[in-house]
Amino acid sequence: MRIVVFGRSLGDDRASSVSNLFRLLAGWSTRIQVYEPFWGVIQSVLPDNLPIEPYLNPSEIRGADVMVTLGGDGTLLEAVTHVGASGIPLLGINTGRLGFLTAYSGEELPDAAELFRASLAKTEARMLLELKTSPNPFEPFPFALNELTVHKRDTSSMISIQVKRNQKMLNTYWADGLIISTPTGSTGYSLSCGGPILLPDVPNLVLTPIAPHNLNVRPLVISSNDHLLVRAEARGRAKIMISLDSRSEPVAAVQELSIQKADFNIQLVRRSDHDFLDTLREKLMWGNDKRN
Repeated sequence: MRIVVFGRSLGDDRASSVSNLFRLLAGWSTRIQVYEPFWGVIQSVLPDNLPIEPYLNPSEIRGADVMVTLGGDGTLLEAVTHVGASGIPLLGINTGRLGFLTAYSGEELPDAAELFRASLAKTEARMLLELKTSPNPFEPFPFALNELTVHKRDTSSMISIQVKRNQKMLNTYWADGLIISTPTGSTGYSLSCGGPILLPDVPNLVLTPIAPHNLNVRPLVISSNDHLLVRAEARGRAKIMISLDSRSEPVAAVQELSIQKADFNIQLVRRSDHDFLDTLREKLMWGNDKRN
């Protein structure tokens, strides 16, 4: 088995569990590749003489059996840009905070790895959004697993966002921005702005305005097969920000965007003893009575 490990940082309280994980992986005589910047972070806490290969370019991990991410949801979202359309499953280990996308806690590192090795873990396909615009500052990976957001920059005035759905006019939003969310991203930024939660297998998208000028403009659920044409315009010379998950780029004051579902999915490794509703109850504390 060939395993790739991706991360960005490592807390002192996670050093021993990470060390144990790599001992376990090495015991399987697997080929282990580690993202080079992360390798520099964890090298001092790992046993000597482990068969580890640092990698830097995503092309170097093609053909891997699984990518293990160590961190929070932001780390996993960044890892998506490495696996791309390769089909490599992502196994998220949550060493961060809330963690909707990361299936296992830091204490479950060895158990999670063992389940995948024994082919007992399940994978779940998650859709992505694709952005087309010219020039496209997100090339070579203009895709988002959580959401695509068009928003104003810093303290500038609200912006105008005209949206056409399948070539027909939908609405012009006067707002601080607009979130176009996948089901995966419905528990993220969209939720914090009042959007609904979608189950991962629901084939829909959510359009959630950010601080709209018209208070009767509410989040809207559309089909994931819809094609969106978005024209965003800021006043004067103010620039607009476009975000794909955690990546953001400033663009011209008038920007035209074509947005649609990507033609490939990301495979997330999920717990066999835990489903999405379990995660909602746990992370959002549904059903907890604080009076007890």
